[in-house]
Amino acid sequence: MLILLPPSEGKTAAAAGDPVDPATLWLPELAKARTRVLTRLVALCKRTSERSIADSLATLGLSAGQRAEIARNAELPTAPAAPAARVYTGVLYEALGADTLAPAAREWLDRTAVVFSGLWGVVRLGDRIPAYRCSVGVTLPAPVGGLTAYWKKALRPALDAATADTVVLDLRSGAYAAMWSPPAGTAQRAASLRVLHERVVGGVPKRSVVSHFNKATKGRLVRALAEDGAAPGSVDELVTALRDLKFTVEETPGAAGRPRALDVVVAEL
Repeated sequence: MLILLPPSEGKTAAAAGDPVDPATLWLPELAKARTRVLTRLVALCKRTSERSIADSLATLGLSAGQRAEIARNAELPTAPAAPAARVYTGVLYEALGADTLAPAAREWLDRTAVVFSGLWGVVRLGDRIPAYRCSVGVTLPAPVGGLTAYWKKALRPALDAATADTVVLDLRSGAYAAMWSPPAGTAQRAASLRVLHERVVGGVPKRSVVSHFNKATKGRLVRALAEDGAAPGSVDELVTALRDLKFTVEETPGAAGRPRALDVVVAEL
């Protein structure tokens, strides 16, 4: 199985360690594509005039109070790197708690979960990366351009091959889901998952998506699968595994040739 995760905006910079080597990250055939994005991002952020800094902030969707993110991006080639599981520190990753897993569960996680990134394309949680700021919605100077379109083209051959014979559980947000989707011929081995909060209003059950707790539930779900050492051979077996772990899972009918759509319903946040 392969679990697809979004990155987090919140990141913790490594205090020490060797810098990143794009060729050592998962799917090393993406090294040139990664280096091209890294080079353009660093060049953008190395400019020091006030006008250039303002342009860099606007390009990256940052506020004036986030100038430090520009300076950090400028030093990425020499910045200390740490495992991605420690760098990503948002709600999902706090709930996942990778560093508190038992060794066997952590080995499962490092083998099974991958993170989509505007800068790196896709990495495993054990891959060493520096903290950075570059969402997939960014458009960098030529020849990179819009990162969604750039990675959609670059990721297709590598990920199509990597997922050809495995179950895929997609927990990404919409922007990162646009970077890659399973080919039509393998879509039935894939499932996308969302979290719904169910509450009773005036005696009538109401369901809604709640962003913060959606992320936390996904983190807890991945942790539960890791501790279980889950190895489903199909989406049906994945649903069974989640239900055995006490998650309430429902399936929503979807379009032919698309991944199956799963809902995890929670009553308490």
